[in-house]
Amino acid sequence: MGGVSPPGRDPGLQPERTRLAWRRTTLSSTVAAVLAVKTALHGGASALGIVVCALCCALWLGFLWVAHDRIRVLETSPRPAALAPRHATTAVLCAVAMAVCAAVLVF
Repeated sequence: MGGVSPPGRDPGLQPERTRLAWRRTTLSSTVAAVLAVKTALHGGASALGIVVCALCCALWLGFLWVAHDRIRVLETSPRPAALAPRHATTAVLCAVAMAVCAAVLVF
């Protein structure tokens, strides 16, 4: 009864899924930033449109930095550490702020 152990967990699967999720989210963020630029410049560029577009691009770069750092950690470490709270906060704030910028550009 006590001699049978459960099969070992494959430590490579979870980091791989997480890495792919970061890549998908980065791609979605890139599309949002490109659409923000297109929307800001469509029909003549206004000062507000340019400022919001620049802010959206800066937020995209911030998210890209966090995502690239996390993907690098997931690829190089066999047992990666948990995402640091400040990185998680930065990623969430960038995503939420990009959504607000998109709303400003649309309306």
